[in-house]
Amino acid sequence: MRNAYISTLHQLAKSNENILALVADNGTIVYDKYREEFPDRFINFGISEANMISVAAGLASCGKIPFAYTIASFLIYRAFEQIRNDVCLQKMNVKLVGIGCGFAYSDLGPTHHTTEDIALMQSLPGMTIFSPCDPLESKNVTVAAAQINGPVYLRLATGGTPEIYEQDYGFKVGRGVTMREGKELTIITTGGIVYEVLEAVDELEKEGISVRVINMHTIKPLDRNIVLKAAEETQSILTVEEHSVTGGLGCAVASVVLEEGHTDVLFRKMGLKNTFPMGYGSYQDMKEMNGLSGKHIIREVKKILNAK
Repeated sequence: MRNAYISTLHQLAKSNENILALVADNGTIVYDKYREEFPDRFINFGISEANMISVAAGLASCGKIPFAYTIASFLIYRAFEQIRNDVCLQKMNVKLVGIGCGFAYSDLGPTHHTTEDIALMQSLPGMTIFSPCDPLESKNVTVAAAQINGPVYLRLATGGTPEIYEQDYGFKVGRGVTMREGKELTIITTGGIVYEVLEAVDELEKEGISVRVINMHTIKPLDRNIVLKAAEETQSILTVEEHSVTGGLGCAVASVVLEEGHTDVLFRKMGLKNTFPMGYGSYQDMKEMNGLSGKHIIREVKKILNAK
């Protein structure tokens, strides 16, 4: 995902001289080609995320399109005041690029995990939130971000993200993608955990359990139509996210379902429940320890279907 983003940004910069790459003392190596071709459009602010965002807002006020990139936990939490006041309140055309979302920095501990960012970004007026699930989708959201005139948050995992899409599927901002058809239950998910969900659903299919999977690559604005269609047709919805269940994708989906009067839908959320990420280890270890591995997803689906 990270490499797809940087490669795409490089291509966009070739045709738009207003695009700038901003970093906060990380990503300098992976930006080598970009820096070589556009040295005057690459700025390293050092470990100064808040300053980077304020400068990005100033650059945007002059007609530039800054893409501010760093570890998501430092970008969103440390610079939230600047994101709110300098970017969103002023409606500046700034692109926030958070890397290592969810448990991606698995062995670095909870300070490096990003599991409350969706909640914070959803609360900000005018903010568009993208959460791609693989390299191709990362490319698509980067192109879309450059075309949007306003604040955008790109929520990315790290390098080495598995490829899910073999070819483009007609990406559209604010339009979820049905990745598996199913009649008994719908899983709505986003980001790096999508791969785990698909593997779990493939196992469930072997047992004759029919589960629909929706990839919500755009969290804000949310695709209300695809959510309501799932509510009407499957009557059961499970959201799965590498994020807190408070203020995340699940809350956004639940709001749509309840606002439209679907009180008969059996609805559950999977994610962190009033806790910070627990444990250290590999990325897979983290999903296992925090109840988001494939076996946990399978168990939750069966639990919901047994309750119907």
